[in-house]
Amino acid sequence: MKSDLNHRITVSSEVCHGKPCVRGMRWPVEVIIDLLGSGMTIEEILEDHPELEREDIYACLQFAKLAISGHPLIDLAS
Repeated sequence: MKSDLNHRITVSSEVCHGKPCVRGMRWPVEVIIDLLGSGMTIEEILEDHPELEREDIYACLQFAKLAISGHPLIDLAS
């Protein structure tokens, strides 16, 4: 999963003020989590935003889990 996170979740000071984002796009992880938390299904998110992929959403969930677990996050800013 680490390699998937490295590929799917990126951090750049040039994109969204350095927040973790999906594949360098202006889709912060927190926005994807917020959409899911608002009750949208993965299918609804993908239908509304075809630039996203199912694996992007799974990577956001994995990133969020790691962020709150107390485990060190991998270095995504490379």
